[in-house]
Amino acid sequence: MTVVQQELAKDISEADFQQCVVDYARLRGWLIHHDRPARLASGEWRTAISGDSGFPDLVLARRGVVIFAELKKNTGDTTDAQDKWLGALGTKAYTWKPKHWLSIRAALDGKRIE
Repeated sequence: MTVVQQELAKDISEADFQQCVVDYARLRGWLIHHDRPARLASGEWRTAISGDSGFPDLVLARRGVVIFAELKKNTGDTTDAQDKWLGALGTKAYTWKPKHWLSIRAALDGKRIE
């Protein structure tokens, strides 16, 4: 395993990972949408939505290309609701983890990714 692969395999928080993706996307000229959760008076966190739960964390758009990205820690898994959305959204819907950083950069650089 190379040094780069070792660094990518380290786990960071989902919030820190998301900030890395958002920062890089902005550098590359992408428009970004993310629904932020809010804390209720009860102390619980909720994201206000109308519709089905599980929608991806980020919607990125640039030059007619739209990417839907569900972000997870390296050890995280998607929920059934997230899988349903990702499947319905099609070929530009991804689950991204820190260990995928090189592929993420390629996608945000406009290169073809699998």
